[in-house]
Amino acid sequence: MNADLFTQQTLSDSVGRALEISLRGTDELLPHDEWVRKLQRSEATGTPLRIKLGLDPTAPDIHIGHTVVLNKMRQLQDLGHTVIFLIGDFTTTIGDPSGRDSTRPPLTREQIEANAQTYYRQASLVLDPAKTEIRYNSEWSDPLGARGLIQLASRYTVARMMERDDFTKRFKGGQSIAVHEFLYPLMQGYDSVALKSDLELGGTDQKFNLLMGRHLQQEYGQEPQCILTMPLLEGLDGVQKMSKSKGNYIAVAEEPNAMFAKVLSISDTLMWRWYTLLSFRSIEEIAALKAAIEAGGNPKEAKVALAREITTRFHSAAAADAAEQDFVNRSKGGVPDEIPEVMLSGAPLGIAQVLKQAGLAASTSEGNRLIDGGGVRVDSTVISDKGLKLSDGSYVVQVGKRKFARVTLGA
Repeated sequence: MNADLFTQQTLSDSVGRALEISLRGTDELLPHDEWVRKLQRSEATGTPLRIKLGLDPTAPDIHIGHTVVLNKMRQLQDLGHTVIFLIGDFTTTIGDPSGRDSTRPPLTREQIEANAQTYYRQASLVLDPAKTEIRYNSEWSDPLGARGLIQLASRYTVARMMERDDFTKRFKGGQSIAVHEFLYPLMQGYDSVALKSDLELGGTDQKFNLLMGRHLQQEYGQEPQCILTMPLLEGLDGVQKMSKSKGNYIAVAEEPNAMFAKVLSISDTLMWRWYTLLSFRSIEEIAALKAAIEAGGNPKEAKVALAREITTRFHSAAAADAAEQDFVNRSKGGVPDEIPEVMLSGAPLGIAQVLKQAGLAASTSEGNRLIDGGGVRVDSTVISDKGLKLSDGSYVVQVGKRKFARVTLGA
């Protein structure tokens, strides 16, 4: 009998359920059998497993791409295991070379501290704060010192480091690799030693770093962690992975109306990928929804349902209702309930000047281009005359689908 099949058949109900939850939506779980044994030991002893996720505060916001692994952490947390949310305030000073074709510029300590302040608050929108252990890797990395860092570096070879795909490509392409970049995977791996982690989660681009943790734990006489990689979520463009640096992301702290609208902006094809990785609906529910669309249903309805689910998660059901209504109003040319109020003087005032002074266009030239493109409305009427002047009064001025201002114009 196949060993894996035998193991599966002899699992208790609770371990089998925990394994099923661990595997749902994952890219890889390595090594599978070791994770099963850890789950069985945890059940037998009543000792929770230590599950680690590290994020570097490279920008002030966590985006919904990060929540792919946070969702998995929450699922494991709900099974009773100890979740460690690790803020990489030390590793950020090095800069993660993963997926990079050039050296990543390190952030200043002030930038890192400012960004780190928001990270845990935003992650708590997914994780249960009362059951989450928050740590900073400067706790053990700063005291390591130069001597400790050299001793750590002696536990891994340059040859093995160069097996890393992005280092290999850069080396063969004649692109520079700074020596300090070798320290990043070492320091991330050392985090696992310091935390005595049983499982580390990350995106597929983190596999090398996660395996480093296993190696270093063995070097330091610990039982090695298992690793679980989650697929990378494509961003709004549907091509590149969601990234703060690429600007194709939705921050978890995004304003509800903008969050709802951005989800609706993705392609029908990308929608199903997002359902798989972001939705808490069951696999069966998603399959039924997809079948209904393939049978002739309107894909927009499925996309609206996804937008509602995501907006509700990070705000509230009431905020999702309001965001949906706001989107409907905008799509029909309606006016949102809340728009900026702007007081201007100088009536009669040229429309391009109104756009500039109301903050709806960067310049009068841009305002004229918007008018030429049919993107400007005054009180719901499309403006085509660039010579139009507005007299005293109050007007709702709109640019595109999402920019509004209620302009009160005086002499």
